Amino acid sequence: MGQTELVTASVAAVFRTYHDDLVRLAVLFVGDQPTAEDVVQDVYVKMHARWSKLPGPDEVLPYVRAAVLNGSRSVLRRRSLAHRVGVLQRVSAIVPPLPSAESEAILSEDRRRVLAALAGLSRRRREVLVLRYYLGLSEAEIAAVLGVSAGTVKSTAARGLAALARELGEEA
Repeated sequence: MGQTELVTASVAAVFRTYHDDLVRLAVLFVGDQPTAEDVVQDVYVKMHARWSKLPGPDEVLPYVRAAVLNGSRSVLRRRSLAHRVGVLQRVSAIVPPLPSAESEAILSEDRRRVLAALAGLSRRRREVLVLRYYLGLSEAEIAAVLGVSAGTVKSTAARGLAALARELGEEA
């Protein structure tokens, strides 16, 4: 099997295995399911167009996570620009999806409070905490996704957790 076929198989395996997780990751940043699905789909379309330039099979998942994160940032920048020029009346950091019976049963009041507090954090703190505690990535993996040092990840996580604790009225 050649390098292209190996990478193609890896991309397909990542899609089958991690698609739902990547959509949920994007939802935490962009705030709604349809936009998150678009972000993830755009990542896969761009990956398909650049098969020959993709990293090796062991590096595809971190690459995809970073691409989803970057796509989410782009969505948030476009929303911010639209808000500044008056296209949108008001856009919050996380726009709640239309509630369904299933989502209401799943989301407890505590979780909604945590998500609201998370939305109030700076972009970097929110990204580090989501990657660490939602995806369970190590400091080294987060550093690779964000392009920062492991020490920056560690300090940002500590500050983010302290800010969340203050916002939620809990002791750190």
